[in-house]
Amino acid sequence: MACRIGELVLGCRDPEALARFWCEVLGFVVLDREDDGSVEIGPREGFGGPQPTIVLSRQDEPAPGRSRLHLDVNATDRDQDAELERLLRLGARPADVGQTGREPWHVLADPEGNEFCLLRARLDPL
Repeated sequence: MACRIGELVLGCRDPEALARFWCEVLGFVVLDREDDGSVEIGPREGFGGPQPTIVLSRQDEPAPGRSRLHLDVNATDRDQDAELERLLRLGARPADVGQTGREPWHVLADPEGNEFCLLRARLDPL
C-alpha cells in the first residue's frame, strides 16, 4: 500500500486573500474555514478525490529562509502564454530564482510571494 497526498498546507499572512487567488488559479472552491483563520480550498467534490486540497494556514511571520516546497501548475484549457497572462491579471508576478530564461516554464509568485511554476504542457481537466 502506498500513501497519496490528501492536502497541502501553506502558511500565509492572509488566508482569505490567498484562498481567492488560488481558487481562481485552480478552479477550486472554499471547502472549510476554521476558527484559527485557516481556509481549506479544493475541488467541488471536496477532500479525498483525485486532487489534493490546500489548507491556507494563518502564520503572522513567514518562516525564515526560502520555502523548500512549491506548486507546479499546468493550463487545462489554453496555451501557456494565455495562462500566464491570466495568472498575472489575478495578481501573480514574475519571480527570479536564478533561471536562465531558456526554461520551458515560468516562475511566478502568488500575492504573498510564494513561488510556483507554470509549466508548458497542457493537461486534460479532471
